[in-house]
Amino acid sequence: MQVKHNAQNRENFVHQITTKPELLSLIGLILMCVAMTFISSHFLTLSNLTNVARQISINAIIASGMTMVILTGGIDLSVGAIVCISGTLSAGAMIYGIPVSLSIGIGLAVGMVAGIINGVFISYAKMPAFIVTLAMMEIPRGSALLYTGGYPLGGLPKEFAIIGRGSVLGIQTPILIMFAVYAVTYIVLNHLPVGRYIYAIGGNEEATRLSGIRVKKYKLFVYIFSGITSAISGIVLCSRLMSGQPNSGSGFELDAIAAVILGGTSISGGKGHIWGTLIGAMILGVLNNGLNLLGVSPYAQKVLKGMIILFAVYISATRQNSKLE
Repeated sequence: MQVKHNAQNRENFVHQITTKPELLSLIGLILMCVAMTFISSHFLTLSNLTNVARQISINAIIASGMTMVILTGGIDLSVGAIVCISGTLSAGAMIYGIPVSLSIGIGLAVGMVAGIINGVFISYAKMPAFIVTLAMMEIPRGSALLYTGGYPLGGLPKEFAIIGRGSVLGIQTPILIMFAVYAVTYIVLNHLPVGRYIYAIGGNEEATRLSGIRVKKYKLFVYIFSGITSAISGIVLCSRLMSGQPNSGSGFELDAIAAVILGGTSISGGKGHIWGTLIGAMILGVLNNGLNLLGVSPYAQKVLKGMIILFAVYISATRQNSKLE
């Protein structure tokens, strides 16, 4: 009887892992943190954990928008370039004497416009998301380089630093911004009709269209949302560095995609959870920090990160195929 009960518990656990892959990601994160604690005595220090949390916030904010895009079965390779152009244009506006709040608004507007461009070409012109966002990966970055001449934009107002370096009640501002973004994303995906439509589009776009839902409109929405979250990260990063860096955001798109997939969101769309993405971002942050503490070469870290992305996509595809059989 006890053996049967134990077998049933194991089956329930496996079922939970299968239906809620973010639980597996959470277990992996916990095990990784435990391992890092034994490997490096510096991992659990307050200064190191603070640094890890600050680094995680940048990628996690981008990944929240990427989650919506991937849930519809799309992809957004332009997020790193939007981080770059939003930060540099906000910095440039402040240098020209425009108030900080308005300069931030300019950066957010730039991200929204980039998202609109992506969404219009993908949803209404019916161009492949990969091609459109690949092109938009170059256009904003090239524009940032032209605008700055390839040089950082420094001399920003001191009050701007509170966004990337400040704290409220002992909690760093970037972390508070990250949780605010995730709260909004959670509400959109789980408590508003648009969230149900996003999941439906990823599950079966044609069936969703035939049911009368305006698929183009909601696909446009997810790319706009992704552009805005990328712009938020760009402004936070600009404030943290206190300069507009025309080379910032390079490779951020891969980190964001990795966070989403590691968090259990299906690469083919339709299934996933926003809090899983946050866990995925934490896994990447802890991994990067641990490798740095161990003195692993940055080149080797790129190889390892690529292998992790490949493995995560393989697991996602295998899980999807097993449900189809």
